[in-house]
Amino acid sequence: MSRTTADSCPGVLRLHEAADGPLARVRIPGGRLLPQQIQALAAAAHRLGDGNIELTSRGNVQLRQVRDAAELAGLLGDAGLLPSRSHERVRNIIASPLSGRIGPHPDIRPLVTALDTRLLGSPRLAGLPGRVLFTVDDGRGDVSGLRPDIGIHGLDDDRFALLLAGRDSGVRIPASAAVDTLVAAAHGFLELGTGQWRLQEIDDGVARLTGLLGCSPGTERLEIAEAAGPPIGWLPQDDGLVALGAGVRLGSLPARTAEFLAAIERPILLTPWRSLVITDLEEGPAEQAVRVLAPMGLLFDADSPWLQITACAGQPGCAKAHTDVRADAAAAVEAGRTTATATVEARAVSAEAVVTAGRQHWSGCGRRCGRPAGQITDVTATPDGYQVGFPAD
Repeated sequence: MSRTTADSCPGVLRLHEAADGPLARVRIPGGRLLPQQIQALAAAAHRLGDGNIELTSRGNVQLRQVRDAAELAGLLGDAGLLPSRSHERVRNIIASPLSGRIGPHPDIRPLVTALDTRLLGSPRLAGLPGRVLFTVDDGRGDVSGLRPDIGIHGLDDDRFALLLAGRDSGVRIPASAAVDTLVAAAHGFLELGTGQWRLQEIDDGVARLTGLLGCSPGTERLEIAEAAGPPIGWLPQDDGLVALGAGVRLGSLPARTAEFLAAIERPILLTPWRSLVITDLEEGPAEQAVRVLAPMGLLFDADSPWLQITACAGQPGCAKAHTDVRADAAAAVEAGRTTATATVEARAVSAEAVVTAGRQHWSGCGRRCGRPAGQITDVTATPDGYQVGFPAD
């Protein structure tokens, strides 16, 4: 399939004209943010945006209602969040957030850094569509299920499985060749593509790309499971320190809360589940962080119903949305209607009549933007009300 229009994913230098104003998307490879970068994002949201930092399903962030694009670029550039004006939209790298801190899996953090460096260093790769997704999974299987265009999945013998178009290609590569293979695959995508935004849109793309790479797929195939949920709560690290996994309601982090996160002075990891992980804490500071941040709305309870809910921008941010879905979803959570026995309705119903349970995505229209992969209940706004579609539908 060939696209008739160019990829229009926003960045910092190319804003999207949303219904509520210009929107910027900042790529955060591997989700890693230093304290000064969190502070810069908080300042940008407060001074130049609507006062919130939106977390995305690719571990990136968005700022809405940007009032001064040049000032935003300067502020983020000074913080190291805009290392290249030509490559800023192609740095979509999701990595296992707990890698190197928790569990017996290999530490893939150096691979993420090396991959980002190589992407930035190739003028040709600036031409990748902004929707192309790389994943680096250390073997625990938390991010491979996010259907990457190009990814690697750690195995037990210092090798990686090469993932292409969301599935195991059958190719096995040594750890020492992992970054070279990812970069070569990105070049191969450009060679094969005729305007497509994703590898799965290219006819016979996986077979043709493995041929370009000169790889011989084996017969073994990993079963790629549905992506895991966010790590939430008290997470003991292997080095004796503590990480804190925190959910963010509907993925919207107030700038004031981000300022408190920056003040902790520890690296923060953004996850593709619109949550974050505060890393490398002593137990005392970790306990204090929970006492301060929980009343500000961060979620440290893995059983919180908020962790089951995602939503698109809705009104007023999107002109195509039929209603303010975030407000409706929040009202449903607060009323306990997202953990009740689900009801099946053939017709559209009012927001107050939506009753459902489990993982669910609220959408302002039939495009269902931001919908997570996997089995999920769709709560979709129509001109006549909400239509609820259960996973078995």
